[in-house]
Amino acid sequence: MGMTISQKILAYHAGLDFVEAGELINCKLDIVLGNDVTAPVAISEFNKLGLSEVFDQEKIVLVPDHFTPNKDIKSAEQCKIVRDFAKAYKIKHYFEIGQMGIEHCLLPEQGLVLPGDLIIGADSHTCTYGALGAFATGVGSTDMAAGMATGEAWFKVPESIKFIYYGKLPPWVGGKDLILYTIGDIGVDGARYMSMEFTGEVIKNLSIDNRFTMANMAIEAGGKNGIIEADEISLDYVNKRARRDYKLFQSDADASYYELREYDVSKLEPVVAFPHLPENARPVSEAVDISLDQVVIGSCTNGRIEDLAVAASLMKGKRVHPEIRTIILPGTQQIYLEAMQKGYIQTFIEAGAVVSTPTCGPCLGGHMGILAKGERALATTNRNFVGRMGHPQSEVYLSSPAVAAASAIKGKITPPWEI
Repeated sequence: MGMTISQKILAYHAGLDFVEAGELINCKLDIVLGNDVTAPVAISEFNKLGLSEVFDQEKIVLVPDHFTPNKDIKSAEQCKIVRDFAKAYKIKHYFEIGQMGIEHCLLPEQGLVLPGDLIIGADSHTCTYGALGAFATGVGSTDMAAGMATGEAWFKVPESIKFIYYGKLPPWVGGKDLILYTIGDIGVDGARYMSMEFTGEVIKNLSIDNRFTMANMAIEAGGKNGIIEADEISLDYVNKRARRDYKLFQSDADASYYELREYDVSKLEPVVAFPHLPENARPVSEAVDISLDQVVIGSCTNGRIEDLAVAASLMKGKRVHPEIRTIILPGTQQIYLEAMQKGYIQTFIEAGAVVSTPTCGPCLGGHMGILAKGERALATTNRNFVGRMGHPQSEVYLSSPAVAAASAIKGKITPPWEI
């Protein structure tokens, strides 16, 4: 019997010829990631080990991005812990103000995560890197500490669900709609501790930015990881950035899957997830006329250049609704610069939106867009849990950048074709 791509990557990093679902294995890691929320806890645990060095100064990546630029004294202290550790242990890949970005936009852009890699990050959306054909998963801060010390981690080999998408995507439908629709179908625990393998003709024609969006939200279905086999589209992105060699893996034709799910997307509408779970996914036509107070376009889910391009195409020459606070968060400094060069930033500002430095900010209720009691936001972020973006009695709806931009203009949830 063959293996899935996820099994192959895990087997390779464990030095084994074959692994099967449920098996416990120990693997060597290519990248260990932490941010300003999770890394300080990992650093505290690492310091208890009394080590004078990390396992590899080039395989640890530290990115303060959740509460940066520092919003208060506590967040400043958090970042100082990370900064001091990076300096003391000569961590090569440390990114802060002026060079930083939202971590899951930044690492692929910098060529630090590559096909075939095994990556752990003390952040649940580390699964984003599966868009490049890597096995990437979120872990706790203590696992991050052990990873920094040893360069290894243990894994339970996950079962895999194969998602096959076919048909032709309708206008204004992209990766965010595909993944919200999928989560709506299987539920927020429908892939619990499983590998979500995205395949089919639709995926083969999907842009890299849309693939990042899909892999990013695998965790919202409970997935251990989301993964797409590397192909010409992903390798074109990777080969312009890669800092080291990489190894390609593909699922075997006779690989065993826990389940196969097929979707004909030909008639799919843009999708909106209602509060308070990503699984509450409905066609945008069932969400029209829901009034809003704020629109957020950005995050590690939809803060890339293609996302900003879609939003700018709808906002060009228009004004956002006077009662809507519209916040744009480019994913990295490079994305910000490219958006500026292409005129998107000017479009947003002229439309009445505010453009922020790269930061996670409002996505986790951190800063730069907190909701008050009774307020309602539409966001291109990944979670809409109770209190996720502020007050427990606020509401967050999730959508693609197209729906978000159209809604910012109209002041209520609106299909993009109505602009």
